Amino acid sequence: MNSSYFPIVMWKFLVFLFASVFCSSRNGGGDLSLWIDKHQVKMFSGYAMEIYAIMDGHVLPHILDPNFEEYLPIIPSEVGYVNFTWKSGMKKYYYNFDRLQSFDEAILEPPVITIKTKGRIPRRPKVFSLLLPCSGNSSGVASFGLGLLIESRKGKPLPGTPLRLSLRKECAQRGPDPECDKKCANGGWCNRDKMCQCQDGYMGQYCKTALCYPQCVNNGTCTAPGTCTCPPGFQGRHCEGGICSKKCENGGKCIQKDTCECPKGYYGLRCEFSKCIIPCVNGGRCKGINKCRCPNGFRGDHCEIGRRVPQRSTCSKPCKHGICTSNNTCLCDQGWSGKFCQHKVQKLDPELYYPEETSSEEFGT
Repeated sequence: MNSSYFPIVMWKFLVFLFASVFCSSRNGGGDLSLWIDKHQVKMFSGYAMEIYAIMDGHVLPHILDPNFEEYLPIIPSEVGYVNFTWKSGMKKYYYNFDRLQSFDEAILEPPVITIKTKGRIPRRPKVFSLLLPCSGNSSGVASFGLGLLIESRKGKPLPGTPLRLSLRKECAQRGPDPECDKKCANGGWCNRDKMCQCQDGYMGQYCKTALCYPQCVNNGTCTAPGTCTCPPGFQGRHCEGGICSKKCENGGKCIQKDTCECPKGYYGLRCEFSKCIIPCVNGGRCKGINKCRCPNGFRGDHCEIGRRVPQRSTCSKPCKHGICTSNNTCLCDQGWSGKFCQHKVQKLDPELYYPEETSSEEFGT
């Protein structure tokens, strides 16, 4: 997968998605929900957050993304199971785990669930486990598949199901290390089997590998659980955001290192060029080649026709022939006067006010 392109869209979505999930109800509302709880996620990512697959009767879009596996951390060898919580709420739903598959049985045996493969989803929140037994034959990372069909009591499949999830599990063949107590890092400790037992968010023989969820992108490095160290030119919790040395213009947004995403009608490294050779006037914005999006009251290719219409009048009464200014007074159009521009200015005969000078002869002087 091209890590420099895909995160532009996907990571913006994930940041929004998980912010909203984190602030949601712990039980996911009143309808069908399926999630991994905070403690379980912290075990293999170091960051306490709930990951929802289904919320309030809807399969969430990120679950359906074909690249979803790429965003998840590898389940460490020390973690042999994943706990899921689900509930049906007030409605009746029935489930069928139609796929429990290992894609490399030399490393990982087929997953096992701790409930029947078919049945009714409980009304109240209940936990079940997905067991992930390593084969014991070799070390490595194996992908495994989980298939889940959910139907209403009338036999109608829940939109988005059957779910087809792919995850990854590490299995490691590690023997006792006599110097285990000297090598365990990042708070790990040497257990009675002379093997390092890692803190949540770390994995590896000596607990030196930190885990981040979602994973760091744009060549960022996971240096602590849930913490990415970004290369020059990138920022954000997962290094998903760019840093532009020069500000993007005309409403452009910095999305990658020194790369601006331009709104319609603009182009250039900093969106500094307009596609409108003749500039838009009266507050118009360029939307295409020599086409402007005009504010209320204006029209024409360049917004050159019309007059500004105020969005909301703050004057005590509407200005009949004028506009309401920021100081709550009416600014009258030419030829109109009065507090609310309601009086038409009469054209005056200048001769009435500037009569020709009367000659002195008429007065006998």
